[in-house]
Amino acid sequence: MSKKNRWGIAVAGFFMQMALGAVYAWSVFRIPLAKQFHWSIADVTLTFTIAIFVLGVSAFFGGLWLNKGGPRVVALTGGFLYGLGVFLASFSAYKLWWLYLSYGVIGGVGLGFGYIVPIAVLVKWFPDRRGLITGIAVGGFGAGALVTAPVASRLIQSVGVLPTFAYLGIAYLAVTVSTGSFMQNPPDGWKPEGWVPSAIQTAQRATKDYKLGDALKTWQWWALWSLLFLNTSAGISLISQESPMFQEIAKASVIVAAGMVGIASIGNGVGRIFWAWISDGITRRWTFVVMFVIQVGLFWMLPGITSIALLTVVSFIILMCYGGGFGTLPAFAADYFGSKNVGPIYGLMLTAWGCASAFGPLLIAHLRQASGSYVSGLHVIAGIMAASILLPILVSPPRAQEN
Repeated sequence: MSKKNRWGIAVAGFFMQMALGAVYAWSVFRIPLAKQFHWSIADVTLTFTIAIFVLGVSAFFGGLWLNKGGPRVVALTGGFLYGLGVFLASFSAYKLWWLYLSYGVIGGVGLGFGYIVPIAVLVKWFPDRRGLITGIAVGGFGAGALVTAPVASRLIQSVGVLPTFAYLGIAYLAVTVSTGSFMQNPPDGWKPEGWVPSAIQTAQRATKDYKLGDALKTWQWWALWSLLFLNTSAGISLISQESPMFQEIAKASVIVAAGMVGIASIGNGVGRIFWAWISDGITRRWTFVVMFVIQVGLFWMLPGITSIALLTVVSFIILMCYGGGFGTLPAFAADYFGSKNVGPIYGLMLTAWGCASAFGPLLIAHLRQASGSYVSGLHVIAGIMAASILLPILVSPPRAQEN
């Protein structure tokens, strides 16, 4: 396939991820659902938690299936289940369990199947630009809420919250199925014409394709899992507390804090592409070192910042690093274990996302409650990031297992 056509697959992968990333706009549904059906915010928020947890689990099984059945069938199934789950959520009137089952479980399975496909496909099409291309793919996921949140808000105001699920479910189904149909692997051994790996690329890549079982026997797989867990824990702890944190630290009003959250969240999408692109030049290892060092300083400084503008900038950069982990790790996994089986290998690694989604928010909430302020929690996270710097410095391709 031509160079032009591989970029066509990349564009399709970006828009597929953008539709899937609309799940990050869940916050716009929380208050309308709680008010209309007299549910608590915690009960409604659990829907999102279920969806993300199921995403992490099903991405692994999607990766296994992808290797056997091919990417197109997994992408089409994922797109169908995601759209169906959101559509079925429109029948959730006074039935909280149905919301959990439809949006959380069915939609979450679709998310996991769909999420892993563009990543696994594009690292094979772009061995010359693994970081950049996986960053673009998951950058679409990070940007999904930017489009969906205002659209969903307008729909909720005009037709109501449950019909909004129906309209969005149909739209997601159309986008994910149409873009998913473009997903296909290159021929075995394919590489861009005239491309030869640089010395830096060769030094940081395994010389064979690992199977999942072999990858799990290496300490490097667990090191990469830990990198994703640590980086995600830090960023998601901030995400979970952004609005009240801004109100407490910078004395921002509720409306101003909401605007700050919106601006800072753009960093999530920008960071996925920026840091992944940087990693092609300085290697994945040193990209994580830089991101961790930056977060040490910013988390330590954050509780002492009273300027709304500066606090927004700091939060934006932290969320760039949060997104950078998701943008860089797929290429990291492909470098160390080969691109052939990156679907199941990275798919299982995504369980770190689910674990961090519980650990980070619980840690900062507990420390906030125990101390009465965010200072100790943010400083503890800075300390965790400081200790984490050693991990990417020490990690290297699993060459000993290749002998």
